[in-house]
Amino acid sequence: MLPKNVKNDDKVVLTSYIINSDPENNSMQDGSDKSTAVVKDSRRSTATTIDLQEHLYIRHRSLLFSGPEDVPPKEWLKQQARSFCSLKTLKKRIPIVAYLPHYTWETAISDLLAGLTVGLTIIPQAIAYSNVAGLPPQIGLYSSFVAPFVYAIFGSSKDSPVGPTAIEGLLVRENKHELGVAGAVLLCFLSGCVEFVMGILHLGFLIDFISGPVAVAFTSAAAIIVATTQVKDLLGLDYPGDKFVLVWSQIFEHISETSSADCAMGFISIAILIALKKLKDINLTRRDGSRSTTHKILYGVFWLLCTARNLLVVVVSASVAYALEKQGQNPFRLTGFVKPGLPNITLPPFSTEVNNQTYTFNDMVSTLGSGIIIIPILSILQNYAIAKVYSEGRSIDSTQEMLALGACNIASSFVSSMPVSGALSRGAVNHASGVKTTFGGVYTSIIVIISLKFLTPWFHYIPKASLAAVIIVAVAFMIELHVFGPIWRTKKLDLIPALATFLACLFTRLELGIALGVSINLAFLLYATARPSVDIEKVTSPSGCDYLLITPDRSLSFPSVEYVRSIITKAGTQKGLSSIPVVIDARHIQGADYTAAQGMKLLMRDFKNRNQPIIFIHLKKSVVNTFKGVNPKSFTYCQTFNELNIVLQKPQEQYSVASLDRERRDGTSATGIFITINII
Repeated sequence: MLPKNVKNDDKVVLTSYIINSDPENNSMQDGSDKSTAVVKDSRRSTATTIDLQEHLYIRHRSLLFSGPEDVPPKEWLKQQARSFCSLKTLKKRIPIVAYLPHYTWETAISDLLAGLTVGLTIIPQAIAYSNVAGLPPQIGLYSSFVAPFVYAIFGSSKDSPVGPTAIEGLLVRENKHELGVAGAVLLCFLSGCVEFVMGILHLGFLIDFISGPVAVAFTSAAAIIVATTQVKDLLGLDYPGDKFVLVWSQIFEHISETSSADCAMGFISIAILIALKKLKDINLTRRDGSRSTTHKILYGVFWLLCTARNLLVVVVSASVAYALEKQGQNPFRLTGFVKPGLPNITLPPFSTEVNNQTYTFNDMVSTLGSGIIIIPILSILQNYAIAKVYSEGRSIDSTQEMLALGACNIASSFVSSMPVSGALSRGAVNHASGVKTTFGGVYTSIIVIISLKFLTPWFHYIPKASLAAVIIVAVAFMIELHVFGPIWRTKKLDLIPALATFLACLFTRLELGIALGVSINLAFLLYATARPSVDIEKVTSPSGCDYLLITPDRSLSFPSVEYVRSIITKAGTQKGLSSIPVVIDARHIQGADYTAAQGMKLLMRDFKNRNQPIIFIHLKKSVVNTFKGVNPKSFTYCQTFNELNIVLQKPQEQYSVASLDRERRDGTSATGIFITINII
C-alpha cells in the first residue's frame, strides 16, 4: 500500500535499493514476509515509511522504470504533436523568436559592430574562395548575403558566420567537374537538403565517427591543397591542372615564366597580412591597466585595421593596380569583370547544357557523385566545431545546427550560391568583435548587398596575387601538423588513420581521404567490439564455495559472442575443471542481440551437458528479456552477490529462473529491500 500523501497518479522513480541477505538461515531476520520502503515526497520535504511486500516490488519494478516505450502509440503521437506545437519548441527551432523580444540597443550596437567587421572580412574572402572553387568572383558574393540572414533566424551559435569557405571551395572544385556554376548551385541545394534531413532524423551522431586525428589530418591536407592551387596566381603563372602533384610539377616546369610584378605583390601582401595578424595580438594597455580616451580610440582604429587586414590589403593592391592602369601600365593579372547587381531569385538548375550537351537532373547528380554527401557532413563538422569553440560552457544543439545550415544552403541556392558553412577565421573575428546574437549576420548581409550594388566595378582591379595571398595566409593557420606529436604520445594507433587520411587527401581526392580515415577508425571500433576484454578470477563465496567469476567489459553483440563464448568455455573446462561453477558478471553488458542470445543459449546447454553450473549476475532487465526470447532450457541469474551466495549453496537443478523467482516471491533470499522513491 502507498502512503496517504502519495496519490495514484503520482509518477515515481526508483533511485536506489539495498538487499540484505542472511546466508545462515536464508530467511527474513524478523520472521516477516514484508520489506520496508521509505517514500520521500520531494514537494513536501517529508518521508513516510511503508511496508511493501517483496513480490509487489518485483511485480511493479518495471513500472518504476517505465520509459517512452511503455506509452501507447496513440498517446505517444499526441504527446509529440503537443510538444511540436508548443511555444518552447518554436523558440528552440527558431531561436530569433526567443531573443528578439528582449533585444536591446546595447546588444544591437554590439551586433552592428561585429556584423560590419565580419562583412569587411567576408568580401575579399568570398571573391578569393570563388577562385578556389573555379567559379566567377560574383558567386562567392552571392553566397555571402542570404546565408548569414537565414542563419540569424535559425542558427543557435552567435559566433558562427555562415558563408563560403576554403574547404567548401576546394570540394566544389573537385566535384562540379564540367558542370560549372550550375553544378555548384545544385550542389548547394542538395547539400542543404541532406543537412536538413540529417537534422530531422537526428543523425548528428554520424559526425562523431570522424575522430579528432582524422578531422585534423583532413583539414591540414585540404589547407595545403588550397594553398597549392593559389601558387599559380601568386607567381603570375598560367598552366592547366589543379591536382596536388600535377600543380607542383607544373610550377617547377614553368618557374622561369614567373611574373616579377605578381610575385612581388603576392609576397608583400603575405608579409603585411602576417604582420597585421601578429600585431593584433599585442597588448597595448598601460602597465597599470588604464587607458585614456585617446588611447582607446587609437587602439580601436588599430584593432579594426588589423582585423580587417584582408580588406586593407585588397583595397591597397587594387588602388595600386588602378593607378598603374591609368598610366597605361598593366603589370598584374587582375580579377577581371565581376557581374554587378544582385542575382535573380530562381530555382536551382535541375538540368543544364554544357558544350551543346544536355545534362538531366540524374546526369548532374551522377556527375556530382559523393560530393552530395561529403560536403554536407564536412560543413556540419566545421560549423559544429566553431559553435563548440565559442560555446562558453553552453550545450550545443547539433540537431538545430544541422537544420539551420540546411536552411542556409537551400535558401542560398535560389540566388546562385555555392555551398556554405561556418568559417573558423571569421568566427574568431566575430567573437573578438563582441557579437551578442546571431543578428550580427543581418548586418553582414547588408554590407555584402551594398558591395554587390555599388562596388563591383572596382573589384575588376583586384590583383589575383593579392587574393592568393589572402587565401594562403588564411589556410596556413589551418595546418595543424604539430598535433601529430601529442597523438604519438597518447595513442600511437591513432596515427594510422590520421596519416592515411592526410596522404590520401593529398594524392587522391579529399572525399576518398576522409572515407579511408573513417573506415580505418571503424575497423578499429569493430575489432574492439568483436574482441572485448574478459576478466577471469577464482573467487570463494562467504559460504565457502569456489567459483570462477568472468566479467566481460562491454555489451554482447553478434561480432563478439563466439569469442566470448569460447573464452568462457575454455575457462570453465581448464580453470574450472568442468565442475566449478562459472559466474558471469554482466554489470557491463548494457545490451545484447539475437545472435548473442543464441550464443549464450548454446553456452548454457554445453554447461548443462557436463553438469557444470553457470550463473549470470547483475543482468539488465532488457538483457534478461533478450536471453529469455530464445527459450533457454537452463537459465539461472541473480541480482546481487547475496542471492548468488544462496544459489551456490544449493544443487544446480533447483535453480532455474522459475525457482529463483519463486524464492524471491517467498521472501527467503533477502532480509529487506529498502527503496527510495521520489515523487515527481
